[in-house]
Amino acid sequence: MSYLNFLRSDRKKEDIPNLFDIMPEMEKKELRIVFMGTPEFAEFILRRLVDDRYNIVGVVTMPDKPMGRHGSVLQSSPVKKYAVEQGIPVLQPERLKDPLFIEQLKALKADLQIVVAFRMLPEIVWSMPRLGTFNLHASLLPQYRGAAPINWAIINGDKETGVTTFFLKHEIDTGDIIRQERIPILPTDNVGTLHDKLMELGASLTVKTLDDIIAGNVKSIPQSDIPADALRPAPKIFKETCRIDWTQPTSRINDFIRGLSPYPAAWTVLRTAEGTEQDLKIYAAEPVADASVQKPGTITCDGRKNLIVSTADGALRLLDVQLAGKKRMPISAFLCGCTISGCSFI
Repeated sequence: MSYLNFLRSDRKKEDIPNLFDIMPEMEKKELRIVFMGTPEFAEFILRRLVDDRYNIVGVVTMPDKPMGRHGSVLQSSPVKKYAVEQGIPVLQPERLKDPLFIEQLKALKADLQIVVAFRMLPEIVWSMPRLGTFNLHASLLPQYRGAAPINWAIINGDKETGVTTFFLKHEIDTGDIIRQERIPILPTDNVGTLHDKLMELGASLTVKTLDDIIAGNVKSIPQSDIPADALRPAPKIFKETCRIDWTQPTSRINDFIRGLSPYPAAWTVLRTAEGTEQDLKIYAAEPVADASVQKPGTITCDGRKNLIVSTADGALRLLDVQLAGKKRMPISAFLCGCTISGCSFI
């Protein structure tokens, strides 16, 4: 009798105590799982599942990316690299509806699929396993559906975020929620630090979700049942999205910089006294207490350690920057090799 069937039967633990103790581990090994993901965030979750001895029978990830000056070198995704190390079969379809890929996926005979930071799946893929497909998303759904939930939570000044597991359905990030875990967003957090915290939290939540499924304890909740005054999206971020608007309030600009650091990074245009312009990425800044209000983008600089930029209601002190074509550096190093007199940000 499988563990799932045992739980659904009328038999009690005291009837076969030793069997009850060992069956969950047997069921864990029997459950055939296909994992789908690409970046470091997904690789960390996959590593946790392998370490915890779940039965990963295959991995689906993005095709290798051409790298180098002429694109002659192919780079594997973090998920593929780890899967190959572990001897797990890897599929890398160009198209998720490709008949050959569908046949290869069916041949893995998955009971369940797990998706972390991957592509939108067609129904023929997500509906294939008998237990369905669940996704781990780095937000408290229904908030921040989309490609960049960590960025947008910080950009919008949220004080809390989290991770969610949910069953896939037709519309992206709208399926019934299985579990959620919450975490505060600290004033010192940026995308890099929050990414790592959510990665750890997401690994634990994925394991809890898997154990719920194995035990037959899943009670999913439609997202429409979760109160929300207004839904905030998390669309993909492009370069122009990252340009700083100095006419915004100080706190808003600071959140914007944190929400894009270290990648892809907020940027502005530095205009010299001669009228030349150059892009400058800003990775970290801090509000200046009691700053006098000047025209937004005005620069006040001591030429040594302090570069202060006026905003709509105050000012920000820049801490970590990168001029186009140069290395990222602390502001003191930047000021050593750059003349700021007469410059402004636009």
